[in-house]
Amino acid sequence: MWSSSAPCWMGQRRRWRTVAMPNPLISGSFRTAAACFWYAVVNGVVFNSLAMLALASHLRTMLTDPGAIPKGNATKKHMESLQLKPGEVIYKCPKCCSIKPERAHHCSICKRCIRKMDHHCPWVNNCVGEKNQRFFVLFTMYIAFISGHALALCGYQFIACVRVQWRECSDFSPPVTMMLMIFLCMESLLFLTFTAVVFSTQLHSICNDETEIEGLKNERPTWERRTRWAGLRSVFGGQPSLLWISPFAGLKLPTFLPKRSWKNGAAFSV
Repeated sequence: MWSSSAPCWMGQRRRWRTVAMPNPLISGSFRTAAACFWYAVVNGVVFNSLAMLALASHLRTMLTDPGAIPKGNATKKHMESLQLKPGEVIYKCPKCCSIKPERAHHCSICKRCIRKMDHHCPWVNNCVGEKNQRFFVLFTMYIAFISGHALALCGYQFIACVRVQWRECSDFSPPVTMMLMIFLCMESLLFLTFTAVVFSTQLHSICNDETEIEGLKNERPTWERRTRWAGLRSVFGGQPSLLWISPFAGLKLPTFLPKRSWKNGAAFSV
């Protein structure tokens, strides 16, 4: 399990609470905005399913090695073992004393060189790089879906309250209901705008085979750029399928049961 050296775990708790905060408010609207039982059930399942997928994507982004280069591997012995061809050049990072592959950049927060580093994101307390960019894209996508869903429910609740002139449309008094709806709308709109922009820029970077750092530094590509589909397949893996939008794909769970081997019909614990 990867863990960034940046001490921002308290910040992660605050961000999770911020994402989960609309849940009780929306649950209240499920009970009062419509008398239909299935309306409440369907919207409750949709919202909490999206929240679970967003949380899983967040954890995968935060706990997955983004593509860190081993520290201090730029030793003379190690470089001799690479058996470089005559004229072949390798670069050494003076900050972490590691061999710096092409398209790797040093993160001053993680204090490591990261392959295809896009940026360091405080929201996930980790760098977004070659190995975890997919989960970061899914995280922004699901947060955008949650925000859009909450915004739509808030609009429906407002229309329902206007129809009954704010009588018996909420568990709270009309002034409190209005304040909660304004707060929820502002929060949902803010998160929807922010995550939609980040999601779009990430897809643009993947399709153009250019990280955010490379774009900001205006680096001339010394590599052969992939096509759009090749870039998407390299990040999300394989051919297009539902696994592309699943944060659980490729997850290996630890096995606590002892392995058994069979010999001459008898089982032995290993």
